[in-house]
Amino acid sequence: MTDEKPRPSLIDAIRTKTVRTEVGDSLPRGLRVTTAYAWRFVVIAVAAGILIWLIIQLKLLVVPLLISILVTALLWPAFTWMLRRGVPKWLAIVVSVLGTFAVVGGLVWLAVWQIVREWPRVQQRTVEAVEEFRQYLIDGPLHLTAEQIDGLLKQAGVFLQQQLDLLWSGALVVGSTVGHVLTGAVLALFILLCTLADGPGIWRWVVRLFPRRARAEVDGAARAGWVTVVTYARTQLLVATIDAIGIGLGAFLLGVPLAIPVGVLVFLGAFVPFVGAIVTGSLAVFLALVYNGPWIALWMLVVILGVQQLEGHVLQPLLMGSAVKVHPLAVVLVVAGGAMIAGIPGALFAVPLAAFINVVAVYLSRRHGGDVSTRPEDLIWSSVPRSRKSPA
Repeated sequence: MTDEKPRPSLIDAIRTKTVRTEVGDSLPRGLRVTTAYAWRFVVIAVAAGILIWLIIQLKLLVVPLLISILVTALLWPAFTWMLRRGVPKWLAIVVSVLGTFAVVGGLVWLAVWQIVREWPRVQQRTVEAVEEFRQYLIDGPLHLTAEQIDGLLKQAGVFLQQQLDLLWSGALVVGSTVGHVLTGAVLALFILLCTLADGPGIWRWVVRLFPRRARAEVDGAARAGWVTVVTYARTQLLVATIDAIGIGLGAFLLGVPLAIPVGVLVFLGAFVPFVGAIVTGSLAVFLALVYNGPWIALWMLVVILGVQQLEGHVLQPLLMGSAVKVHPLAVVLVVAGGAMIAGIPGALFAVPLAAFINVVAVYLSRRHGGDVSTRPEDLIWSSVPRSRKSPA
């Protein structure tokens, strides 16, 4: 009885595998590790690119969805507090939504009221200040000509217009027509009502879309991310209020016009951490410069920087604590990147998305690494019961 010879195809496969192993072993270990990281990075980059492309194509749906989720996170503490006190869910929803509209409407009314009241005087003083500055450039040490000044102003106007166009025409701007804006607003309101009315049911349906063995990890990671987003939204609301009061009160005490609109603008801009309040507060410095002179403008700048130091070194670390573990440098870079990719919506949603992804990634890595801490500051999701307070 003779031994059966291996099939040629099997021999070829063994030889090919041997050659590949020898070639791989001959490469430096650093090159092999770098290559392994490189192709994985390429796959992640391609997947992220496809995801961003899909988001851009569905921008009229994605932006209202993100807005409604962020507003839900803002309302969630008060909404759940009413539910725990025995308030019917429908009444809690009505109070939450109408209360939000009342606050926003009141702020807008105050801003419009003061703008209508003081705008003619501010406009006249602005024209006079610009003319005085123009005459100083001609008669002062620079000795510029009128043609040179007009050319510089034209270049500055073109640059400013380009930056505004870049900011407003971001990849995720809801729409350029009134119809798009109204559609997005109605859709965001509808999603908000759904998440408040049946958030746990929506989340249970989402979890069932994943494979059975992955559902526990998906549920735990998302709960951790949701608590982080709620903490972020609550903290930014308080920080925005303090920024608005501090900068608006400083403008009022210094005699800067339009103090209430400046405070409202700072309140809205402060939802973009670190950057928003400074950018919107610069309007107060400009108004102080053209209306009150350089010294008042300098003091206005000192007030803005002081408020920002209070926010960055006291409020943010004290209020957020370890719940939102995003370094200030990462916040600035994420906001800048979000603005470059998606304009104003990108700057607004960049930090909560980064905080959510960071917490989810840390949670999953600890689960797979077998290092799930039992400390409350690490398992922040444990403060939300699974049965009744699951997020939408």
